[in-house]
Amino acid sequence: MGGKYRITGNAYPRMRRPRHRRRLALAVVASLAALGLAGWGTLQLIDVYSGGDTKAQAADHKRECATVPKQAVAVKTLPAPNRITVNVFNATPRSGLAKSAADELKKRGFKIGEVGNAPAAYDKKVPGTGLLLGPPTAADSAFPVLETQLPGIARKTEARENAEVDLILGTRFTAFSTPQAAAAALTALTKPAPAPASSAC
Repeated sequence: MGGKYRITGNAYPRMRRPRHRRRLALAVVASLAALGLAGWGTLQLIDVYSGGDTKAQAADHKRECATVPKQAVAVKTLPAPNRITVNVFNATPRSGLAKSAADELKKRGFKIGEVGNAPAAYDKKVPGTGLLLGPPTAADSAFPVLETQLPGIARKTEARENAEVDLILGTRFTAFSTPQAAAAALTALTKPAPAPASSAC
């Protein structure tokens, strides 16, 4: 070109990048840096107000939640057989059953009261192995001890003036538990069992 638009000299004008693109890139970098700083500051504030290292807190929480065994539950003291008076009655058609049963209980340490046929209200009317009949206090004292001798026996309480217990032999009665089995069952009743462990959380 000529005239006033003619280029003179050996140097050509430098082509520069538009300035607005560089400014945009700088703005994006600055924004990302600001967001990073804000996030880091937020985490620091959370750490301060939560009381320190969250991992350490989790470890402490695990230690606090360690399994702690409970105290063993004490079992109520049961009376010894020689402190239980048993009246033995036969509610079956078999003769002599009450006496033989009473003799066996006497060998095992029980005190024997009356021995004979069952009252009319129970005679031939006890279908199971037997029935324990006694005052309400016997439910947690004499009954459990006698049940070690004849597992599965039924029980019934009634108002009475003494603490004696009636053992009414039923039609399915054949024999008492062996002395060894009865002694083991009685030991299990009087020995406290450890309660299951619980969490301390």
